[in-house]
Amino acid sequence: MKYLMLVAVLFVPAYASAAGPSEVVVYKAADLQSLGKKLSPKVNEEKIAVENLDNFGNHFTMVAHREGNGQVEIHEHYADVFVVVSGHATLLAGGTDKEAKATEPGEFRGGTILGGQRHALGPGDIVHIPATVPHQLLLDPNQSFTYFVLKVKTD
Repeated sequence: MKYLMLVAVLFVPAYASAAGPSEVVVYKAADLQSLGKKLSPKVNEEKIAVENLDNFGNHFTMVAHREGNGQVEIHEHYADVFVVVSGHATLLAGGTDKEAKATEPGEFRGGTILGGQRHALGPGDIVHIPATVPHQLLLDPNQSFTYFVLKVKTD
């Protein structure tokens, strides 16, 4: 039920890109799809382009577009909620990764997930990844994947 509420809030017909503390912000599906297409030419050597949307203090939003596998990520202080906008990917999550290196305080990248579970993802799917859980997105060759991300501070 929590996820249905999130979807209802995300896809009501209005869009705002900068919000104050008492403003309602709605991200329209068509706007997120359009933003994903605009991000494609900006994909970096790691096969990802990201655009930050709004910051609300204890959580913030962004859109990410991938055209290749991501690195293993571990966030010590943030849970991730993904809403798939377009494309298909496999989420490898859970298990352990003892090789990840700190890229900034509380953020780790790299290594290999051992013992994780695979989850097929497609448009409309919603994923919650708790803080400290290793995760990685895997794409088939020549595929792209666009997703909305809600990052929620957990402490």
